[in-house]
Amino acid sequence: MTTAGEHHGEDLDPDRHARAEQRLGTVGVAHREVAAHEATAANLAWWDADADDYQAAHGEFLGDADFVWCPEGVREADARLLGDVRGRRVAEIGCGQAACSRWLATAGAHPVGLDLSAGMLRHARAAAARTGIGVPLIQATAERLPLADGSMDAACSAFGALPFVASIETVFAEVRRVLRPGGPWVFAVTHPIRWIFPDDPGPAGLTASQPYFDRTPYVEVDAGSRATYVEYHRTVGDYVRALAATGFVLEDLLEPEWPAGHTRVWGQWSPLRGRLFPGTAIFRARAGTR
Repeated sequence: MTTAGEHHGEDLDPDRHARAEQRLGTVGVAHREVAAHEATAANLAWWDADADDYQAAHGEFLGDADFVWCPEGVREADARLLGDVRGRRVAEIGCGQAACSRWLATAGAHPVGLDLSAGMLRHARAAAARTGIGVPLIQATAERLPLADGSMDAACSAFGALPFVASIETVFAEVRRVLRPGGPWVFAVTHPIRWIFPDDPGPAGLTASQPYFDRTPYVEVDAGSRATYVEYHRTVGDYVRALAATGFVLEDLLEPEWPAGHTRVWGQWSPLRGRLFPGTAIFRARAGTR
């Protein structure tokens, strides 16, 4: 799980993002349109630069072989959003360190993990060595999946890839292509309502400052105005329409409540904000017949 919306917020290690930004030469923030090739290059560099610090900050919470959907702690073992995965071929899009894929393997599935970042996949291989649970790993952008048509029984993404791509329609179309008819496509993203608030887990993060309907990407830039990090905003309706346009039937939209006793602060996720408005949206859709 590579969580958006925490890059410029507080974290367990406040120096973490500064380290990645220093490596990439980040000097400021812009809100501007970003083409697909620029976004891909920026986010590949970002996650490679941030991979070690990300794993150090979040690896214990995510586990080596656990399927955690979101900072609220929803687990696939309890939620069963993918259904019975035994014997199923499952593609994890934006797998990060691939803890979800390894959990799927222990549940009897045949997963494959795909991620843009070689740095993240390096941690996936290290975790496979620690656990003895190996899964196929592929370095690829979610907009061009190197998988055969109809080769997967299910697909999932726990905060992976979708906030960082220029076109979710392109990703959804690719996922639909590789899924067999009826296969589930379940993905978790930052709840779109969070876009209107600053990425701050404290009281400053409770005052709306950004229009919900402004889809201009958030961009961090270097001294030459080149993007070093790109994050896209979509409304709830944008996700729903993109699913319908690419051949999916939306079955459910989950908005996990902040659980009692859960005190972890993760970027802009916190007990303070979590008890007032949702931080995560989990879409559960199914591939329709062609």
